[in-house]
Amino acid sequence: MADLVARTGRHQQLYEDGYRLVAGCIPYKYTGADDTCNGNSKQKLEVLMITSQSGPGLLFPKGGWENDETVEEAACREALEEAGVRGEIKGKLGSWKFRSKSHRDEYSPEGLCRAEMFAMRVTEQLESWPEQDARERKWLAIEEARAQCRYDWMREALDVCVSMYTVLPSSNSDAPVS
Repeated sequence: MADLVARTGRHQQLYEDGYRLVAGCIPYKYTGADDTCNGNSKQKLEVLMITSQSGPGLLFPKGGWENDETVEEAACREALEEAGVRGEIKGKLGSWKFRSKSHRDEYSPEGLCRAEMFAMRVTEQLESWPEQDARERKWLAIEEARAQCRYDWMREALDVCVSMYTVLPSSNSDAPVS
């Protein structure tokens, strides 16, 4: 298998109305827990977070959306590069605007970004990945993820993900709960 390499540079970066376009995802999985009192099996939602390269707190994988990919492909690429996971995009969580302190350039001098966030059910966790020397990854229960999340807008995306993908007891489906 060929070595995986992270994309670098901004020559293919997409911008719209002064905003740098960003794609990201909340990687998730279900873990089973047996309820021995009544014989039911309950599924617990966990999310994968990564350390930041620029400060404290944990993040969800995200990065620049480039002109040779769809927004969903960009979100999957970022999950692979930053967290070393592959999976299936299950749904769009929403769009959030934020200001980046570290990503300012001639097209977005104020660091304005618009992130499209998705839920991604993890199907494979790699032993090695492009940014493994720069980041740690951690599977967390929802409350711990919420407490350790660095940005308010990512906490909002997590809340949307939880509301859409929390599984009821004895359910094996990952379809959104209505």
